Amino acid sequence: MIDSFANAVGIGAHDPVFWMPLAFLALFFLIIVAGTVLDGFDIGVGCLSLLAPESLRPRMLSLLSPWRDANEFWLFLGLGLFVCAFPKAWGAVMGQLYGPLCALGVGVFMRSVSFELRMRAPLELQSRWQTGFALGSLITAFSHGVLLAQVAVGFQSDAGYVWFSVFMGFCAVAAYCLLGASWLIMREAGELRARAVSWGRRSVRWFAAGAVGVSVVLAFVNAGVLLKWTDGPYWGLVLLLWAVILISFVSIEMSLQRMINSSYRTTALPFLLTLFVMVSVMGGLAFSFFPYLILDEMTIWDAAASVPSLALILSAIIIALPITLIFNVWVYWRMFGLSQPPQPPSFKG
Repeated sequence: MIDSFANAVGIGAHDPVFWMPLAFLALFFLIIVAGTVLDGFDIGVGCLSLLAPESLRPRMLSLLSPWRDANEFWLFLGLGLFVCAFPKAWGAVMGQLYGPLCALGVGVFMRSVSFELRMRAPLELQSRWQTGFALGSLITAFSHGVLLAQVAVGFQSDAGYVWFSVFMGFCAVAAYCLLGASWLIMREAGELRARAVSWGRRSVRWFAAGAVGVSVVLAFVNAGVLLKWTDGPYWGLVLLLWAVILISFVSIEMSLQRMINSSYRTTALPFLLTLFVMVSVMGGLAFSFFPYLILDEMTIWDAAASVPSLALILSAIIIALPITLIFNVWVYWRMFGLSQPPQPPSFKG
């Protein structure tokens, strides 16, 4: 497959001009997946705090405290890598996605400021900052859906595509709410878990509708994608992926349904299945777009920076990546399992 792409673009498979953009594309995709997965439950819990009683909101936000600083890392890393590695695509993408990207920036800013100021504000003002964090999370999640929709329809702005973008915005909010609810189910017991089960059951079908909707619209807007799915050598894998995603959605629904009347020992199951569906959908979209950054207009080789520039960026990544991985493993390894309250220090007489 790699050799065929190399022949198609007229570059040798071992030429840095060919494989370095591929390496940066793979890294960019991993950053998107990491940001969606590791920041996704944070966004979801923030959105759900709008629905929670006032008494439960401080506990929901306190659960996020160990991961808040790490979560903001992925967005800036992804944007920085995209600008540096694919500068020729940045202007075209930014020009078409200016609105939702600005909304995303506003949402991220509101989340960060509100979360930090809530911890420092007087008690009587903390509820306002909690609301600000929730609204910022809602804007961030909605912007992700609009961005996905606009990329899928090739930045078209007819009325029908605008309504599709709005629909995908709501579906993205539902997807993040499901991820946040399933994380709360895994982390907490009592009333908060019971409410999280109810929130998850309301979200899962909208998430499924969004996954189906973006796939159907992408296939009908672009005939090449439809042919790639149905008439290429990988149609069997595409069919298998859809079957597994469908089974995962059904399993999430069944797990949440069972939790209404009984407790689960394996409470991480809905969270892990939701993560799997998100990663699978993103992987399917990446497969559909490859090798284009802008579908049918600009390939990754057209958009890539020069080899010396990529080599310089790669050198910095080789130095920084191990530190980044160690930091994130250290931060995130306790995100699974039931939350344990801090133990008071013991004093020996």
